[in-house]
Amino acid sequence: MTRTGSILLSALAGASALLLIATSPATANPNAINPIPVLNGTTGLPNLAGRSRAIFQMTGMASPNNTQTYNVLGTDLGIMWDNGHGEMLTAFGDTAGFGLPNLLAGSAWAWRSNILLRSHTQDPAGGIFFDSVVRDVFGQARDLIPSPKIPFLEISRIPTAGISADGVQYMSLMSVRNWDDVGQWSTNFSGLAVSGDNGETWADLPETRRPNEGADANFQMNSFLKNGGYIYEYGTPPGRNKAAYVARVRESDIANLGQYEYWDGDRWRKNDVNAAVPIMGGVGELSVMYNDYLGQFISLTTDPFNSVVLRRAPSPAGPWSAPEVLIDTRELPSAYAPSIYPYQTGRDLYFLTTVHSQYNVVLMRTTL
Repeated sequence: MTRTGSILLSALAGASALLLIATSPATANPNAINPIPVLNGTTGLPNLAGRSRAIFQMTGMASPNNTQTYNVLGTDLGIMWDNGHGEMLTAFGDTAGFGLPNLLAGSAWAWRSNILLRSHTQDPAGGIFFDSVVRDVFGQARDLIPSPKIPFLEISRIPTAGISADGVQYMSLMSVRNWDDVGQWSTNFSGLAVSGDNGETWADLPETRRPNEGADANFQMNSFLKNGGYIYEYGTPPGRNKAAYVARVRESDIANLGQYEYWDGDRWRKNDVNAAVPIMGGVGELSVMYNDYLGQFISLTTDPFNSVVLRRAPSPAGPWSAPEVLIDTRELPSAYAPSIYPYQTGRDLYFLTTVHSQYNVVLMRTTL
């Protein structure tokens, strides 16, 4: 770690010339980022005046987690789940650090697509602190599932969901073919990866891939919910402002696509992805959980205006309520990918949100 920190500090001055990169609100392309505090116009947590508060900087050079020590200067997403033993795993997406830039993909940064951090934090009120990170031989946070990072082939392999099933860890990842317009991207497929050693090593599961065609295109970005012996998979097409669909499968069959059932608006239809109908509209990256305080299922996402919104439902399939704004786009126009803290916290709801203007992840709190 000492060697990594020294490399980071010595490279900082040389990298400053590369930081004049546009930071448009929630752009799709992760290369158009500036994660260096002050130089990107940020000097602290976002000051929110509405229903939610920013309470802790999770990642980056301004974070008490000091993620720059394992070469995570900027990252996004932050998909949290319990590993089945009381430890929280968090998968982050496209990650920027110092090193060999990926110029072919238009990036000035050394770039990884999926990294994993672990935490035993029980009370997020004072922040979430990471205990360990999956590292490479140089001590840096490393790609869990590698990708060639070549435009129009596979530019990134990004985690969209994670869950523990029968003591084994699973992630759903999307294979991004190319970044398109703001908030839109093209995928090759989505699919699962599995880890039997608490996220240290991962194996791709090609038999679980859903190509970005036909009705499988509706499950390119996913969110998992465990309830009543089933794992529910909420899916959307790639990009934001899309419809959401839902499937379910017995926990032991998570890696068997033929065992999935799809909600057709009236009942569950086994092994018939074409039967799935939209359960909500105008969503981006989605996070779903049962909330004990409300006695309802809740979902977080961004709406077509890029506000972070909450919906409620009496069952995993819905019907889902109208959206309630938790963070207005006028307060934080570059917010995206809200992810719910995976443990019950009473009336306070904690969630992570990416702030693209600083290209890092922030812990938020709202009162239900």
